[in-house]
Amino acid sequence: MSDTPPLTLEELSRLRLRAADLPPDLAAALKSRGGRPKAVVKRVPISLRVEPEVLAAFKAMGPGWPTRMSEALARAARRLTAV
Repeated sequence: MSDTPPLTLEELSRLRLRAADLPPDLAAALKSRGGRPKAVVKRVPISLRVEPEVLAAFKAMGPGWPTRMSEALARAARRLTAV
């Protein structure tokens, strides 16, 4: 049994751990922010008006439709510049 009283909810809410307070392997794992890797070529956000049928067709293909739309535009751009 410990002589230290349990922390209150207020004390727990103020608690902040530093990397130096953690075992090195745990600190490294927490430091690494998983997720999607950074893109080599960053996309440029734009506002584009398309026909409702075009948007519906891409969305009907399911998740990933913005990527497929971008790929279709890239193919069209390559054909236009190859002329």
